[in-house]
Amino acid sequence: MTIDFVPLLRRVRPWGLALLGLTLAACALGPDGSPPEAPRPARYGAQPLAAQTAAAGGVAQRFEVGARPVPEWWKAYGSPALDALVAEGLANSPDLAAADRRLSAAREQLKAQIGGNLLPSVDAGAEASRGRRLALPTTPSPTALYNLFVGQLQAQYTFDLFGAARYANASLAARVDRQVFQLDAARRALAANIVTGAIDAAVLRAQIEATERLVALAAQDARETQRRHELGAVAQGDALEARRSAAALAASLPGLRAQWQATRHALAVLLGRTPDQAPEDLDISQLATPAQLPVVVPSELLAARPDIQAADAALKAAAANVGVATAQMYPSLSLSATMGKGGFDWSRALSGAGDIWTVGASLSMPLFHGGALRAQRRAALADYDAAVDDYRQTVLAAFRNVADSLARLEQDADALAAADTAREAAGRAFADARRRVELGAVPPSAARAREQQYLDAQVQALARAGARLSDTAALFQAMGSME
Repeated sequence: MTIDFVPLLRRVRPWGLALLGLTLAACALGPDGSPPEAPRPARYGAQPLAAQTAAAGGVAQRFEVGARPVPEWWKAYGSPALDALVAEGLANSPDLAAADRRLSAAREQLKAQIGGNLLPSVDAGAEASRGRRLALPTTPSPTALYNLFVGQLQAQYTFDLFGAARYANASLAARVDRQVFQLDAARRALAANIVTGAIDAAVLRAQIEATERLVALAAQDARETQRRHELGAVAQGDALEARRSAAALAASLPGLRAQWQATRHALAVLLGRTPDQAPEDLDISQLATPAQLPVVVPSELLAARPDIQAADAALKAAAANVGVATAQMYPSLSLSATMGKGGFDWSRALSGAGDIWTVGASLSMPLFHGGALRAQRRAALADYDAAVDDYRQTVLAAFRNVADSLARLEQDADALAAADTAREAAGRAFADARRRVELGAVPPSAARAREQQYLDAQVQALARAGARLSDTAALFQAMGSME
């Protein structure tokens, strides 16, 4: 509950400020920072979630609703080479190292702020000087030379009557917590990017090999069609069409190679390497498809996702800032004390006659600041309301992220199953055509046509298999962590 003490302060008498301070110390000057009530949907997506996906590639992925997130989920792919890449990236990424150092700096700043505004300050000072002053008319000497020696300790403490310092510390602590959660999110995102980058590079490499064979077959067809045209067996249009088809296919290969190289370069940078030190491609056929996929229930996703936890920390920081802005509208009480020695020579300065000390108290109360303090409080309240909206949006985006990942996996399985069926049929047709060529029943061009169909199906199946593996990584990441 937020209490507006501004009208009350206008009516209170000066002698009642101390009593008001004690009263306000027990009350909150700003929101408590609790997150708003989050939606609790019965399921993530618009359609009910199936118990498992269709069987594709020999694996039907099962959704384990209510399971906990898997911390090192990339190990579910069963590839030691992939595990090594992730470990290297987490250990050597400059982005993670920089974020970790910024977090360390923020923690030290928090310690400094707490020590500076909750504990008294004590300083030591010393002064030694020689001067000359004008003599008085009654003194015989026209000028007077003197030495001054002073040594003292100064102490000061400001009472946190209305919690301004405590709110400021709470705000900074919440911002440090936010950096902790953002660092966790960055680690998980880096791991997912390494996994998907390695998968994409492996798929592209396999697709390039299949496409190179397609280009070779198309070029062979174009040469044979040209010879048949020269013999008068086919029309010139057929020869030109075969040549065009071979050239178009060859034109697609450089773009595919450039995409593969760019993927490898990006993966190298994720690992903390230079692009020329890109890792060797994984064998896509050696990557296992994780069969068990955890699906955290929506009510527990709020605690599992680091982005939601970061939004919660930002909300708490904004609530504390409201307290700071409100506390600045009330009086401030400070105590100061000075103790030391002083004199015009060392003997007097060190004697009892050289003792110097002061004790004082100061009370300040804002009366007129041109509306600045009230405007600052309204700005803090607006920032808090925005943080509430940001939290709600982060929760909704997290639910959508999970829903999209689940939907893609279901569709990936269906697409891969169809692509595998097409590849199997094309492979059998190619094998049959090759046997018939060996028997002399059909010309070699028939076998090349079937092989081209098989390779086309192979390229499509590779793309579908890669998408399924990458979307599996996206789901693992979407589930967050409960370490």
